[in-house]
Amino acid sequence: MGTSVQVTPLCGVYNENPLSYLVSIDGFNFLIDCGWNDHFDPSLLQPLSRVAPTIDAVLLSHGDTLHLGALPYAMKQLGLSAPIYSTEPVYRLGLLTMYDQYLSRKQVSEFDLFTLDDIDSAFQSITRLTYSQNHHLSGKGEGIVIAPHVAGHLLGGTVWRITKDGEDVIYAVDFNHRKERHLNGTVLGSFVRPAVLITDAYNALNNQPYRRQKDKEFGDIMWKTLRAGGNVLLPVDTAGRVLELILMLESYWADESLSFPVYFLTYVASSTIDYVKSFLEWMSDSIAKSFEQTRENIFLLKYVKLIVNKSDLENAPEGPKVVLASMASLEAGFSHDIFVEWANDVKNLVLFTERGQFATLARMLQADPPPKAVKVVVSKRVPLVGEELIAYEEEQNRIKKEEALKASLIKEEELKASHGNDNNSNDPMVIDAGKSHIAQESSRGGGYRDVFIDGFVPPSTSIAPMFPCYENTMEWDDFGEVINPDDYVINDEDMDHTAMHVGGDMDGKLDEAAASLLLDTKPSKVISEERTVHVRCSLLYMDFEGRSDGRSIKNILSHVAPLKLVLVHGSAEATEHLKQHCLKFVCPHVYAPQIEETIDVTSDLCAYKVQLSEKLMSNVLFKKLGDYEIAWADTEVGKTENGYLSVPLSAAAPPHKSVLVGDLKLADFKQFLFTKGVQVEFAGGALRCGEYVTLRKVGDATQKGGGSGTQQIVIEGPLCEDYYKIREYLYSQFYLL
Repeated sequence: MGTSVQVTPLCGVYNENPLSYLVSIDGFNFLIDCGWNDHFDPSLLQPLSRVAPTIDAVLLSHGDTLHLGALPYAMKQLGLSAPIYSTEPVYRLGLLTMYDQYLSRKQVSEFDLFTLDDIDSAFQSITRLTYSQNHHLSGKGEGIVIAPHVAGHLLGGTVWRITKDGEDVIYAVDFNHRKERHLNGTVLGSFVRPAVLITDAYNALNNQPYRRQKDKEFGDIMWKTLRAGGNVLLPVDTAGRVLELILMLESYWADESLSFPVYFLTYVASSTIDYVKSFLEWMSDSIAKSFEQTRENIFLLKYVKLIVNKSDLENAPEGPKVVLASMASLEAGFSHDIFVEWANDVKNLVLFTERGQFATLARMLQADPPPKAVKVVVSKRVPLVGEELIAYEEEQNRIKKEEALKASLIKEEELKASHGNDNNSNDPMVIDAGKSHIAQESSRGGGYRDVFIDGFVPPSTSIAPMFPCYENTMEWDDFGEVINPDDYVINDEDMDHTAMHVGGDMDGKLDEAAASLLLDTKPSKVISEERTVHVRCSLLYMDFEGRSDGRSIKNILSHVAPLKLVLVHGSAEATEHLKQHCLKFVCPHVYAPQIEETIDVTSDLCAYKVQLSEKLMSNVLFKKLGDYEIAWADTEVGKTENGYLSVPLSAAAPPHKSVLVGDLKLADFKQFLFTKGVQVEFAGGALRCGEYVTLRKVGDATQKGGGSGTQQIVIEGPLCEDYYKIREYLYSQFYLL
């Protein structure tokens, strides 16, 4: 049998809840994504709590709350302690997202599910990888290789490829095949016939208009509102899709020469853009190329102003404005407060760019028709005064006295225990504190005991007190003392710690206003009131989520042709629709498991480990093909005590026909021919090369079940110079065995 693979959804199947899945490969347990929603509902994490201690590694695909929001809570409360892997942008921007979530809630509630220290502790465990970097696991995961690849949805977003014994398990959710202003499209289409593909059905029922048409409408609707004297509110995430929106606004404002102010308002707005400026290598090829030529960073914003507290917005000049504010769900944060203030004005516009999470205020407002009034809870934190302040201070003093008393009792017990262990009347250096110096201790208030303890170190393993002795364990070689290079390496954490003292911006991640908010230790309380908000402003939803639509998803899945397909994260209707389509057109093994339902998607292929003899290795010429080396060999395979051994045939090997190995895409070959100066174009599903030669693929690309089919490349045309030249170029795209 092939590599053993089991998939168990922990959250996010047959609905749009956060994503969290357990994938077991030969007994090694991966937790892929660890999401939470904007309600921070602990009941969603009950399935995770039952398996958290058994997790061996965590893979994070995107840096938003739906993919990593539960990580600090799981590591603090649920016993999750495995190593974590992500890309650098997911690590940095995910950290800022969690900071913004915590600060937004701390201002309107006594939020205690996790703290900023818990966030820091969780993210310090993350190992950062670059795109296409193969990371070999060790120990229990020996033989497993993980690699992140471009997803195209968020900056640093990842399609995870997990490889064991030549079989691939691909995890690809929230991918986008379209190239955007700051992101390249996904590379999911480059994976062909993986053993298992885990993907989502979130957009299976949606089709999107062309991008240029949508971008023009986006700018025009805001311009119309501003010209009429209204304000525009865009509820956005902290550091995800908002980056694309910012670039769209910058472009539209420059093209139309607009002067209306645009504000980006989160607790970490400045830090977000500062980090994004350093992530150009993770962005689209056009951005990287532009930077190389002009040395201008596209995120040096000219029109969008960064602000980190609502008072800056209130002090801004009067007049129409555009505000991008977190959170996108309108459940908390600046967007919630601004909506309550602006909803009653018919001139204003609330423009949603993503579907609201289930049971949130944003989702209610996106209903058709939208509600005319909504009930909201308005909360704010105010300082304690008068009797409340006095009562609070008395309670704090009482707690401090209890803690001091408890600490003194513990210290006294430790002192008694240390004296009892080291009491030996036969040793002249030992002081019998229980007999000789009772009077002295009572007259000096225990001072002699303190002198004794401070002057000597009485270890529990020694019969007498002694001065501390440190053994020199340095290693030496022929050239002197052996130096460990790791002792001289400056870790990222150390640099961040230095930045905290030098820059004064709380570990280099928080803005000044957010840091002052944390350092404000004045006693305070949260007061709340329920209001009925009359929704007279305009409400509009435009899809800028950055996900492939239903038509594109189906085409990509047909091309990838996995042996087995697992569908997660999407409404029940969308999941069933995509499942039926894939059963008919993609592969016969399609699964859509329920929460905590374990499905076995072990490959039906048989894999054997064969040991190659030295004689065979010396007679074979290997050629590199991607990540592998291939060769043709005629051998006999026999079983030995250690497994299977392959040795050359005793007689001369029979001749064999030449074999061309490789997978050619006509689109790639078209680009190759273009660089060689050949005029090429697609016509009727075939590739016209020059004036006389045509290339076409015939046969089925895949067999049902995802296996390789009988597809061939046919070259047609008269025997002329162009024919032989094109054929030679075609052969160069393959490996000849």
